[in-house]
Amino acid sequence: MKTPGASLPITLGVTGASGLIYAVRAVKYLLEADIAVELVASKATYQVWKAEQDIQMPGDVIAQADFWREQAGVPTQGKLRCHPWSDVGANIASGSFKTQGMVIMPCSMSTVGKLAAGLSSDLLERAADVQLKEGKPLVLVPRETPLSLIHLRNLVTLAEAGARIVPAVPAWYHQPQTVLDLVDFVVARALDQFDLDCVPLNRWSGHHQD
Repeated sequence: MKTPGASLPITLGVTGASGLIYAVRAVKYLLEADIAVELVASKATYQVWKAEQDIQMPGDVIAQADFWREQAGVPTQGKLRCHPWSDVGANIASGSFKTQGMVIMPCSMSTVGKLAAGLSSDLLERAADVQLKEGKPLVLVPRETPLSLIHLRNLVTLAEAGARIVPAVPAWYHQPQTVLDLVDFVVARALDQFDLDCVPLNRWSGHHQD
């Protein structure tokens, strides 16, 4: 499914929060819709892949692109470019590089705290800060529970600065049959913030009376 008018890339940030499957499914649906993806994974993401799936994510960006394609099951479709977390001179570090915006999925509370304080210690954080200063869409998909008062205040700060907060909280009205159905619901709602309808989803259509 291709979304009309979606010619600019989406920046996808992946942090060390649990739930890397959200990022994998986002890569799948964006590439299948021929929406280019500029991907940057934080340093902690490497550790989480090892802990959650016993998989070692490669450091080389060429091999990393192949890795993400393999995980998403999209070997050839679309355009995917991966960036090292340390490359603060990458294209997505500049506001002059045009994108549709950025989604961080999953988003750790550490990343939330740094963004709320205006700190940019790596490419992911810099790219997110660029979205805020340029007034472009920044969507955060936090995956943490329970949330402390500090977490909540940081999320409010980012929402006040223009970010959209889409917690990784699935619904059941679409009649999910698998865990991936629940994951895809969250991915769909996150991409909805860019007006991208590329995830198959039984959307709520209201009650119908005969």
